[in-house]
Amino acid sequence: MELRHLQHFVAVAEDQHFTRAAERLMVSQSGLSASIRTLERELRAPLFVRTTRRVTLTEAGRALLGEAERILTQVRSAHEAVAAVQGVLRGTLALGTEQCIAGVHVAGLLAAFRRRHPDVEVRLRQTGSVALAEGVAAGRLDLAFAYRTEPDGDQLRSVALASEPMTVLCHPGHRFATAAAPLTPREVSDEVFVDFHPDWGPRRTTDAAFAAAGVRRTVALEVNDVHSLLDLVDENLGIAVVPRHFRHKRPSLTALPFDGAGGTRYETVALLPLEQSTGPAARALIALLGTTGAPAPAPRRPPSS
Repeated sequence: MELRHLQHFVAVAEDQHFTRAAERLMVSQSGLSASIRTLERELRAPLFVRTTRRVTLTEAGRALLGEAERILTQVRSAHEAVAAVQGVLRGTLALGTEQCIAGVHVAGLLAAFRRRHPDVEVRLRQTGSVALAEGVAAGRLDLAFAYRTEPDGDQLRSVALASEPMTVLCHPGHRFATAAAPLTPREVSDEVFVDFHPDWGPRRTTDAAFAAAGVRRTVALEVNDVHSLLDLVDENLGIAVVPRHFRHKRPSLTALPFDGAGGTRYETVALLPLEQSTGPAARALIALLGTTGAPAPAPRRPPSS
C-alpha cells in the first residue's frame, strides 16, 4: 500500500467527486481512478459507490477513512519532526476552534505564532466542540480550542484554558431584568430561548444544567454564531444562557447570574492527540499559549491501564 494511494483515497472521500479531487491533487482523472482501483484490489473491497453526480463511501471505505487520515497525519508529523530537529519548524498546523472561546485570544495567538514560525502554514476551522474533538481524534486537526465534552481518554488529552459560570442574558425590558437573586433552570424554563446548535460548548453546558435539574426547555431560535444570538436577545425575541464573558460583547443587555444544579461551569480546553502523536507545530503553539497569557497547565494524561 503506497502513501499516494491513501492520499488519493482521502481526497476523493472529502470531495465526493473524482474530477474535483484530481484538480486539487493536480493529477489526471484517469491516474486518480487507477490509483483508487489499485487500492481496492489490494484491500479486496470496493471503497466507493460511483454515480454520475458524485461518489460516496462504502462501509469498507468508511472503515478505511479514519485509519488513512491517521496514517497521513503521522507521516506529516514525522517530516515535521525531522525538520524541527534541524532547527526549522515548517509544514502545516491545522487548528480548530469554537467562536469566542474563553481563555485564549485565537487571532492574537496565531499572529504571535506566525511571527515566530513563518514557514508553517496555518489552517483554521471554526465549528462546534463535538466536531472539533472528532477532528483531533481522527487526525484531521492538530489541536483545537473547545469546550470540554468528555474526560481525557485513549485518543485525546487536554490542557485547561478557562472555567467560568453561566449567565442569563435578556433585554433590559424583560421581566427578569430586575431579578434580585440568581435565576434557576425551573424559573426560566417556560421562556423562549435563543441558543446555539447542539454540538456547541455553551449549548451543551446549558442542556446539561437543565437535565441535571430535571427541567425541560425549548430552544425556539437556534443560531450558529455569537452575534446573531446577541441580536435576537437584543430585540427581546428570547433569553439566552451563555458563558459569563459573553456579557461584555453587548453591554446593552442585562446579565443575571444563573444558578444551575450542582454549580454549572463552562470549561474550555485545548484538545491535543496523545503525546506521541502531537506534531512539533502543535507543541510550539501550546508552548506559546503559556507565554501570551497565564502559564499553560501541564496536559492531563489518560489513566494508565
